Amino acid sequence: MPHVQSSEGLDACFVGVPFDLGTSNRTGTCFGPRQVRSEFVLLRPYNMAMRAAPFDSLRVADIGDVAINPYNLLDSIDRIERAYREILKHNCKPITLGGDHTIALPILRAIHAKHGKVGLIHIDAHADVNDTMFGEKIAHGTPFRCAVEEGPAGLLARRADRPARHGLRSWRFRLVPRAGLSRGADGRVLEQVARAADRGRKCARRWVTIPCTSPSISTASIPRSRRVRVRRRSPD
Repeated sequence: MPHVQSSEGLDACFVGVPFDLGTSNRTGTCFGPRQVRSEFVLLRPYNMAMRAAPFDSLRVADIGDVAINPYNLLDSIDRIERAYREILKHNCKPITLGGDHTIALPILRAIHAKHGKVGLIHIDAHADVNDTMFGEKIAHGTPFRCAVEEGPAGLLARRADRPARHGLRSWRFRLVPRAGLSRGADGRVLEQVARAADRGRKCARRWVTIPCTSPSISTASIPRSRRVRVRRRSPD
């Protein structure tokens, strides 16, 4: 993966956020960006299964890590937001190598500042909508509660036609349990995701957070502001 100093002139960029000050258990996600990059040596410029050559169509590079403050959570949050505002200023799509889930909040703030409300798809074993954790408002289990409550109307685009209920549905989130996928509902879930993305396209940008299974690379946050076409090569 090529390395550059700035997102200027890029279609997409990889950016590391080596941060785990918000975790309550099993720290170490600050080493996630380093571990993901160690796998870049296996990266191929051509996907044989899809016959896609994304690097022929997109300008992509690694722009390094956000310089967080390892001794101060709130200062690090501000640093991450400023870094992402700079990335988004160049209309570049950041692909984040985290980092614990706390980093979702400053990144969402930066996206909201540029694009307005954000459509969010969060794939995780936890909803991360706690009010506080050990009395702290900002932590790895609270970012999406903060995103709902911040400002006059929150940072996220949500369904206005659904009645308020208890728990997650009180914020008009759609919850899809893992058990539903086990019963063969994958296609229906994908349809729901597509509809949510369509709603987000009308008023905001879409953001997908995907926690990986390894605790060393706990968070991978991928912005999806629009569908990107990739060039396909012929079989011969």
